[in-house]
Amino acid sequence: MMKKCARVLAVTGLIVAGTSLSVNAAGDDMQTQIDGIMGALPKFAVPMREVGDRFQNMYFAAEGGNWALASYMSKYMDKAMNPAKVTKPKEYPDWRSFYDGDFAAVNKAIAAEDLGTFKKEYSAVIASCNDCHAGMGYGFIEVKKLAAPADQGIEYKLSSKAADVPK
Repeated sequence: MMKKCARVLAVTGLIVAGTSLSVNAAGDDMQTQIDGIMGALPKFAVPMREVGDRFQNMYFAAEGGNWALASYMSKYMDKAMNPAKVTKPKEYPDWRSFYDGDFAAVNKAIAAEDLGTFKKEYSAVIASCNDCHAGMGYGFIEVKKLAAPADQGIEYKLSSKAADVPK
């Protein structure tokens, strides 16, 4: 009886030890996968490229009376920065503060479909972007308003209302 109990304890110990090793191996594999995903997610540069294009397109949409497109560009300009919540958690609050603060006047002008105010606030945002870039050590990235939209494949002069954008 004693030998049988000893064998059961030994087998149980091996099973527990094996399970523990599997869990650690799986944990290491899981961490490798997480690190791989984190490495593949864009940090700030890639989303900012999309932000820049959408920002430029927004101007031409507003100027063309396509307020829904201007609103859409703003909405997805903001969403483009979502990966930075994970990949740049210390820097992401700077974006959030910019979009909810400095950029809010642009969004209000879009919602009001007020081109004069939009142009004024859009120009103010360009200055704010350039100040931020300089403050973060990226003064060599200077935003300017383009002479034409970044994406030529969109109809900017399609009449629409800002409220036409699906939620």
